[in-house]
Amino acid sequence: MADEQYAIAIVGGATAGAEAADAFAKHGFLTVVFEQNPRPYGKVEDGLPKWHVALRAKEYRIIDKKLCQEHVHFVPCTALGRDFQLRDLVENWGFHSVVLANGAWRDRQLPIEGADKYIGRGLVYQNPFIMWFNHGHEAGYEGERFETIDGTAVVGGGLASIDVAKVFTMALTLVRLAERGIESDLVELEIKGIPKVLAGHGLTWEDLGIEGSTIYYRRRREDMPLVSMPENANEKVQEKIQKSRLRTLEKAMAKYLFKIETLLAPVGLIVEDDWLVGLEFAKTIVEGGRVKLTDERVEIRAPQFISSIGSIPQPIEGIPMRGELYDYQDWDIGSLEPFPTLFSVGNVVTGKGNIVDSRRHAKKVAAYVANDYFQIAEDVKKLEPLDDKAREALLKRIGARQQKLQYVDYESWISASKPPEFL
Repeated sequence: MADEQYAIAIVGGATAGAEAADAFAKHGFLTVVFEQNPRPYGKVEDGLPKWHVALRAKEYRIIDKKLCQEHVHFVPCTALGRDFQLRDLVENWGFHSVVLANGAWRDRQLPIEGADKYIGRGLVYQNPFIMWFNHGHEAGYEGERFETIDGTAVVGGGLASIDVAKVFTMALTLVRLAERGIESDLVELEIKGIPKVLAGHGLTWEDLGIEGSTIYYRRRREDMPLVSMPENANEKVQEKIQKSRLRTLEKAMAKYLFKIETLLAPVGLIVEDDWLVGLEFAKTIVEGGRVKLTDERVEIRAPQFISSIGSIPQPIEGIPMRGELYDYQDWDIGSLEPFPTLFSVGNVVTGKGNIVDSRRHAKKVAAYVANDYFQIAEDVKKLEPLDDKAREALLKRIGARQQKLQYVDYESWISASKPPEFL
């Protein structure tokens, strides 16, 4: 297949988008990556807590390498729904296919009627909280600001919930150490764990007088998705994965000193003086993999509640929804009935927010598009391969947007807009 016979637009340049771009570029497709932010790192930068310095740097390098290559055209600061519309992109720009890699940036709503009335008044959602934790110290930060309040309750049960719990115990530990004239940092606490750091200074957790945070989870500890369960896993494999999950959880609790209460699902609000001061939980049982609420209720009071029950995609005009998710025609490849040349990759489909899963899914879908779809789909066959005139028109349109942003090339743009920690 000759180079650039096909043109593909990718919406989102983070882990999944960069992986898809790499696959298409290696097939010689003209690949245009639209990124809503100045930098393409997505939740690697904004959702992965800032103590993951080495992992973040590694993922930045991987994304940079994939987006800084022949056939890939990067367009920063260009958001779907603000700077262009999906249907226009699909039907009028001249792309043979469009791939959504826009992730899941919206928090799933705490499943209690009226709960969102108390956002900022006792209730906080995970995504803006971690965004603040990662960027609140930067000059020019204009987002929401939060407090790391001791005794905060976290409603959730995945890796993201553990990260939220760790934010509180680690941040409060640093404050208490600083009060004693002891210097430490998040990276040291992450690598060594809080008990070892304290022991090195002749201290115990009790000496700091910190209560720590507690995670409230509706399932059992072994159900926490800390290790992925393979599809169609037999009983022996399931048991092995569950044991691995328990070991992972116990290790995390020992290192970062948070607590977890299981088999509790939030069902009601406790409000005093127009402030959320507690949640009513129903005790649950898990039968056949399903969570069932019992009639028994427990009231939990805390100075603050963080909802960390998952992220969902932002609604996009023209995309049908099924509840809070896109109404995919085929969940394996993220296809949508109104757009026969469109596919979706990564967290916008999987909902897992996991780097490895996002990269794997993007590679799978990109391979399908490049190797199968272009060969068999009638709708695509009707689109003629790019001729010189069509290619020039498309590149002119892309170039005009880049010029407006004073974008010259990927390497110099990223060098000038690196996150502060890497300057």
